[in-house]
Amino acid sequence: MSQNKRKTIPRDISWLSFNARVLQEAADPSVPLKEKIKFLGIFSNNTDEFFRVRVATLKRMVDFGPKLRNMHLEQDPADILKEIQDIVLDQQGEFNRIWEQAKEELAINNIYLVSDNELNEEQQKFVTQFFQQEVRSNIIPLMVEGISHLPYLREKSIYLGVVLSKSDHSLKRKYSIIEVPSKTLGRFKELPSPGNEHHIILLEDVIRFNLKNIFSFFGYDHYDSWIFKVTRDAEMDIDNDISTSFIQKIEKGLKNRRKGKPVRFVYDRNMDPSLLEFLMVKLNLSKKDSLIPGGRIHNFRHFMDFPDVFPQKSKRKKPFMHPALVNAQRVTDVVLKRDVMLNFPYHSFDPVIDLLREAAIDPSVTGIKITAYRLAADSKIVNALVNAVRNGKSVTVMLELRARFDEEANIEWKDYLELEGVKVLISIPNLKVHAKICLITKKVEKKNIQYGFVSTGNMNEKTAGVYGDHCLLTADKGIMSDVTRIFSYLENWKNGMQSLKNCSSLIPCPTSLRQELMKWINREIKYAKEGRDAVICLKMNSLSDEQLIEKLYDAAKSGVKIYLIIRGIFCMYSENKKFTYPIKAISIVDEYLEHARMFVFHNGGNEKVYISSADWMVRNLDHRIEVTCPVKDPGIKRTLIEMFNIQLSDNVKARILDNELSNRYVEKNGDERIRSQEEIYNFLQQFNEVKTEVNAIGSY
Repeated sequence: MSQNKRKTIPRDISWLSFNARVLQEAADPSVPLKEKIKFLGIFSNNTDEFFRVRVATLKRMVDFGPKLRNMHLEQDPADILKEIQDIVLDQQGEFNRIWEQAKEELAINNIYLVSDNELNEEQQKFVTQFFQQEVRSNIIPLMVEGISHLPYLREKSIYLGVVLSKSDHSLKRKYSIIEVPSKTLGRFKELPSPGNEHHIILLEDVIRFNLKNIFSFFGYDHYDSWIFKVTRDAEMDIDNDISTSFIQKIEKGLKNRRKGKPVRFVYDRNMDPSLLEFLMVKLNLSKKDSLIPGGRIHNFRHFMDFPDVFPQKSKRKKPFMHPALVNAQRVTDVVLKRDVMLNFPYHSFDPVIDLLREAAIDPSVTGIKITAYRLAADSKIVNALVNAVRNGKSVTVMLELRARFDEEANIEWKDYLELEGVKVLISIPNLKVHAKICLITKKVEKKNIQYGFVSTGNMNEKTAGVYGDHCLLTADKGIMSDVTRIFSYLENWKNGMQSLKNCSSLIPCPTSLRQELMKWINREIKYAKEGRDAVICLKMNSLSDEQLIEKLYDAAKSGVKIYLIIRGIFCMYSENKKFTYPIKAISIVDEYLEHARMFVFHNGGNEKVYISSADWMVRNLDHRIEVTCPVKDPGIKRTLIEMFNIQLSDNVKARILDNELSNRYVEKNGDERIRSQEEIYNFLQQFNEVKTEVNAIGSY
């Protein structure tokens, strides 16, 4: 892909390049087999969400017509859709190739995915019994060829399209659709297996084997079936009907999402042509739509939960306690004396839960306020908050109901928390609350003392075990005063944003961050023009904001050294002959998901270091409540800078983010092997941020 006249790489094309990096992990010979299959599942799930959200949005823009098409795009959405289709088909081919290799590796490990026509006599009896006892009551075949409109086909489900026929052609062929009840029964079933082998059958193959039992009373003797699935537009249109409560609008939006327009149809490429044509007509699809021919298996996202029958067990190291908390009786006592930066998933998440538990039973604590975006299914955070209420504390939770694909779960959490006496704040119109903050107030000798945390990641103990994030536990008066101001806005948003604008330590969105980032970059440009060292180091999930990208271009042309670690969307052209120094831009995709956002500005040698909940995207900067937090403690600053340096030196899992979206791996210099996630784990275990000096970014 060449730059041509584009100022930036189209966001959606860049995202597909990220998903290609996920696919690279599945193809990496050094990745354990279990993890390879997991990465195939992640790739599939990512692709599903991409079509549900981004492709659906592009199709809407095409439908809106010329006036609205190019609102945020330099290229016509129809052209981008064509480019997406070509890339996705190529990636699907690569996916199929990797899956075939994975099946060979499974066989080497005596693990076999057995189809319905490969069962031995004992397995046939087992599958028949399992179907009769567990499956039959969970399926209702739909006889569809005689109806004018297909019933609603669930977006996340897979379906068997069945053709019933008679060998002597005495009966006209019939079509049926069966939803595979994987949500209820799971996708995999282990079979009786010989010796040390593991035979596994997919739920759809259990149904295939029993098609004769399902349809025998129709008088047919031949049954063929193929898997397909529908991906729908996942955007929620929230109307402005003032007579409807916000909760009702969300619920209405969820119902509408379930009936969203199909944006992709994925099917077994061996499907009967007449059945395929029938389904396309009933779903109102044409060859111009995203029709993806695939293999026998779909909804590969379930393979993230493939049965753990692998002889090679995970070597993943367990999180460890932060050194400042190892011998502490209470987390609260440490935080009231000094800042503590937890770096997940290396550090344990337990101190976050312990901080809330301690507050729940501390007689001097009067209140807890916290934001919640995505909570764990069995949330220990919620458990601590509920116990705080039971102990007489005032508890307020800002619960973002529009956390994409968690809307239903968050509505349920709202009902539960309110039932327990928690004050629940819900979404602010036109602004998602994405900030991760907590404020605990205790009264000691008639004085209020405030402490809590600011984080880059969700308060979710499950994802904290695999997501790379930073969480600052602090009692800093300036930071806590600003957290108070932010909660004041969240509780009284109808009064305007003045409390956000009054923040002096924290930098919130949408009021301040964009302007501050421009100011910080301009400061580095000024230093560069004066012949002084000027360096910008940025780590985030996505970089797509055109205004800030243009400013980074200016900085690179002015002599500022720029280092970027971007996991996902990267719309910036990192290569340009006008840049004084080459921009080093990499993406790391490895065992842990790199989720943290960190910004470092050299500032004439007095580095300014920030952690943030915000990526550099229009939606984060202008349409969300986000928080960027300065790191004040010198030891913590050095720790974060060294972690950045380690990642910048990665030559195992780092890919170069170039103009061609090639995803080339960073080349090794000599024999030194640096896998940053391993190195950071070792570094944090050995490193005491109070005593140890490390190099600053000036060394680059």
